[in-house]
Amino acid sequence: MRIAIYGRSLHEDQHDHLIKLLEAFLKAKAELRLYLPIAEALRSAGKDIEVPVFSSQADLDPGLDFFVTIGGDGTLLDAVSWVRNRGIPVLGINFGRLGFLTSVAPSRVKEAVDQLLRGQYTIEKRSMVRLHTDSGLFGKTNYALNEFAIHKKDIASMIKIKAYVNGELMNSYYADGLVVATPTGSTGYSISCGGPIILPESPVLVITPVAPHNLNVRPVVIADHANLAFEVEGMGDQFLASLDARTANISSNIRIEISRNPFDFLLVRLSDSTHLRTLRSKLLWGIDKRN
Repeated sequence: MRIAIYGRSLHEDQHDHLIKLLEAFLKAKAELRLYLPIAEALRSAGKDIEVPVFSSQADLDPGLDFFVTIGGDGTLLDAVSWVRNRGIPVLGINFGRLGFLTSVAPSRVKEAVDQLLRGQYTIEKRSMVRLHTDSGLFGKTNYALNEFAIHKKDIASMIKIKAYVNGELMNSYYADGLVVATPTGSTGYSISCGGPIILPESPVLVITPVAPHNLNVRPVVIADHANLAFEVEGMGDQFLASLDARTANISSNIRIEISRNPFDFLLVRLSDSTHLRTLRSKLLWGIDKRN
């Protein structure tokens, strides 16, 4: 079994959990590659383990079986740019905080490895959104697992966003921004702006305004096979566009088109974990015993 392990940065108190993860895979004779900055952090802390490293796409084995992330949901979202369209399943170990996608607790890394090796897991296909612009914004990784967002760049007045669905004007939003979220991203930026929670298998997208000026403007759920287009106007000429955690500047003369990405993201879900169980746990549903 060939596995790559990726992370952004780790606190010192998380090093031991990572060591246990590496040892569990090595004991099972797995072929590992560890992200270079993480390997260097372990080495600096005097906890070096002899494991091959990777720092670029070219270093990854084309026959990789799993891509494991250690961190929070933001770290797992980075995996979108690493696995791309290679069909590599991704497992998230939650070294972060909330963790809707990274559902495996650090204390359960050995158990998680055992389940992975025994095939006690399912692979969920998670839809993504793809961005189309004439300027080729975000290059070859012009897709996102959680959401695409447009936002004003500074503390200036709100912006105007014209939203079109299949070529027809749906609404002109006067707001700080707009979010187009996938079902996976419905528990991200969108939910903090008042958007609905959508189950992952639902073939829809949700358009959620950010701090809209009109109180009668609400999130809209649309079929994910629809073609969306946006035109942005404002006092300034520069705005922000983002795909998950990646951002770029855009100008008002650019036309933005959003559609469902042609390939899905493959998320590993261990056998004792479900999306609804994760929602109940993370959102504290059922804590009030009167319900």
